[in-house]
Amino acid sequence: MNDNRPILVWFRRDLRLSDHPALHEAACSGRAVIPVFLHDQVIEGLGAAPTWRLGLGIEAFSDSLETLGLRLILRRGNALAELQKLVRETGAGAVWWTRQYDPDQIERDSEIKSTLQGSGIEAKSFPGHLLFEPWDVATGQGKFYQVYTPFWRSVRGRDVATRLPAPADVTAPAHWPESDALESWQMGHAMNRGAEVVRPYLHIGEAAARQRLASFARDRIESYGTDRDRLDKDATSGLSENLTYGEISPLALWESGGRAMEAGKAGAETFLKEIVWREFAYHLVYHTPQITHESWRSGWDSFPWQDESAETLRWKQGRTGIEVVDAAMREMYVTGRMHNRARMLVGSYLTKHMMTHWRVGQRWFEECLIDWDPAANAMGWQWVAGSGPDAAPYFRIFNPDTQADKFDPKRVYRSAWVAELSQDPPSTALEFFSACPRNWNLTPDAAYPMPVVELAAGRNRALSAYEHRKTA
Repeated sequence: MNDNRPILVWFRRDLRLSDHPALHEAACSGRAVIPVFLHDQVIEGLGAAPTWRLGLGIEAFSDSLETLGLRLILRRGNALAELQKLVRETGAGAVWWTRQYDPDQIERDSEIKSTLQGSGIEAKSFPGHLLFEPWDVATGQGKFYQVYTPFWRSVRGRDVATRLPAPADVTAPAHWPESDALESWQMGHAMNRGAEVVRPYLHIGEAAARQRLASFARDRIESYGTDRDRLDKDATSGLSENLTYGEISPLALWESGGRAMEAGKAGAETFLKEIVWREFAYHLVYHTPQITHESWRSGWDSFPWQDESAETLRWKQGRTGIEVVDAAMREMYVTGRMHNRARMLVGSYLTKHMMTHWRVGQRWFEECLIDWDPAANAMGWQWVAGSGPDAAPYFRIFNPDTQADKFDPKRVYRSAWVAELSQDPPSTALEFFSACPRNWNLTPDAAYPMPVVELAAGRNRALSAYEHRKTA
């Protein structure tokens, strides 16, 4: 007998209407669809910036659902308990969601699926967060890939799913369950005064994401391969913000990059490789979940990294005395994002020159990045520290000054973000002092600090530690 009970579609990091297999199938079923977002135990663990940005994404997505005659039901509490309540209140016969792959969400979702199925409720997960399921990509020996280049070669020519349109007609329930008010969650509370500064730099929602992709494909993908590392140019897509919350699908990016490649645009393949780098990060998180919290390579737990210190605070404040590092840290505080080349430089300086544990940097990015992603953040930090998969040679130490000269030759980036370097600093540099915590007591007229660690001395100390590790 056909089941005509409503379907709860549980949204998480998939805040879009198109390219959404769970929503598409629910709409095609003809059954009533009840969209749900839960402020659950996983959301509670997010840092200030991603929590705030998620709240803005929820608001925009709620507005999108209303165009289909739907409401986004908001509940706060343990995910399983809240879903069970909603099943009882609505008479729903199914709970559907888009799969996630990091260990915290897998643990939560596995418990929910088994419990709901045990009580006669269909609990079903769908693809959509990735192009390729982690268990579908394997070496010739049936093992998971541990190096990016062969992973890329394995997937570059594979077929991907067909993109799905946004549903045009969805059946709404006769009666809607009660919903929390989004404002009651106070998702921007921890941002304090920084929210007002960061807000103009955001591109929120599915429509904004699509416009961003169209602009990139039209104006910048041609030069992406040569300019993406330039700190002084707007040469990247900026879509990490929207991918993080699923406001655009990886399929949309893959299709756009593929069209550009067919059109002969030089930077298209590099763009496709960056999409696959994200896939590789999730591939590794799924197969080796310990990467999110401990060194991926054996033997690195005994490496003499330091923990939090007064020097670490100066790194967080963008006051290391290394101009490009400080510019990057302040860019993150003002915009919620950081250029990818700059992420390498601040990570290298922290873990190698300062000999500070990569977990310190990982936690700070979790707090400050609006585009924080559990897989990309974990793999990125371990890659630059040398303890992770597919890392550059662990003894490679970026020289931030020579990197700045190469990728910011006219000092445009450094001047834009470090007020102390100019007699008449631009508004971008001054905004940092409006966004940072008051108890830091920072002012733009203070003298620029001397380096926390001189580059030559820090390099020599790190190389000595690496050599000791090799012979231990």
